[in-house]
Amino acid sequence: MALSVRLDSALEARVDQEAKRLGVSKSEFVKDALERVLGLKNPYALLQQVRSKVPMGRPDASEASGEKLKAKLRAQRAA
Repeated sequence: MALSVRLDSALEARVDQEAKRLGVSKSEFVKDALERVLGLKNPYALLQQVRSKVPMGRPDASEASGEKLKAKLRAQRAA
């Protein structure tokens, strides 16, 4: 869904600056900010989950990641 919001020039410049600093689009920056304000995304909860040392997702996902990346790149180059 598209949403248009009018910002004053100072706020737009700040959004643009922060989005560039973080390496994301202005749209992604605004969506992330809205999710946090609305309580849909909580960075502190994610930090607690990571620090709990309880396995998240696939525990073996980081094993031999360098080798997996090299294999993918070789496969792309060969295609």
